[in-house]
Amino acid sequence: MYKELAICIVLIIFIFIGDNITQKYTQQSIEKLTNELEQLEQNLKNGEKEEAEKKTEEINENWEKMHNKLAYYIEHDELEKVETYFTTCQSFTRTGNYDLAISELEKTIFVLDHITDKYSFNLENIF
Repeated sequence: MYKELAICIVLIIFIFIGDNITQKYTQQSIEKLTNELEQLEQNLKNGEKEEAEKKTEEINENWEKMHNKLAYYIEHDELEKVETYFTTCQSFTRTGNYDLAISELEKTIFVLDHITDKYSFNLENIF
């Protein structure tokens, strides 16, 4: 009886620790990416084409690194939405359609915020 109880307690502790680690990584990654996307938005609003193109490449590289780790525990559909919107934003940036690029950029930021809300540990998500 005590052995089973001890195993259950250890498993619950591991679950909470794992959730805490993944939640911190998710929040840090998405916060970093959101800040970079907001900088890109400022570049697009100011019409800085070269800076915007450099920033999109930098964001794309950072996203690839983050995506590989986030894919372990976040639904692929959510990550795919971010990739789709950001890729669309990149193509609009390359073609000079800054208004459409900003629109797709805002969608990307919204989906990223949704991911942090969806995977945060709170009563709404538990029940």
